[in-house]
Amino acid sequence: MDEDTRQAVSFLSGVALGALIGAGVALLLAPQSGQRTRRHIVRVAEDLTESAREGIGEASEEAKRAARDAVRRAERRGARLREAARRGRGDDD
Repeated sequence: MDEDTRQAVSFLSGVALGALIGAGVALLLAPQSGQRTRRHIVRVAEDLTESAREGIGEASEEAKRAARDAVRRAERRGARLREAARRGRGDDD
């Protein structure tokens, strides 16, 4: 995993953790009925689920881009090595 991907995953993890902590504190300090609190918990859970899905999707796309870039770099290096080997054998056709 490259540095940008690690930073993105780290950031998204921090956002999710912060949201969970904030939701917990809000629930502990909120003076509302049990039914309202349960509805609120459901809404927060749905929001967190959606945020996690988006974060996973973004991380997946970043990982795919990184993999494609790595394949392209490897192909270019392979072509350069083949060319160098061809020149070393004297196959200058």
